[in-house]
Amino acid sequence: MVYIISTWFAIYFVIWWITLFLTLPFGIRSQHEDGGGVAGTDPGAPIVSRMGRRLLWTTVLSTAIFAAGLAAYDADYLNVQRLSKLMGMPF
Repeated sequence: MVYIISTWFAIYFVIWWITLFLTLPFGIRSQHEDGGGVAGTDPGAPIVSRMGRRLLWTTVLSTAIFAAGLAAYDADYLNVQRLSKLMGMPF
């Protein structure tokens, strides 16, 4: 049972991390796009990053993706035999 829980946690962590990198660029305005900026900073630096909101959206999206994957696994849609057949590999 401990292995199952730790495996689920590891899969969720990987999904969360990938989802974080997918959600980072949405809604960001750079200093160059805004027309302002502080002297000596990169013009591509974001004005306001709103990381708390991004972390919340990342958690919501990754939880939905993980739940869908877990439901597919429990319904026996994701098993070794079916995935190997989809890839054309003999089991």
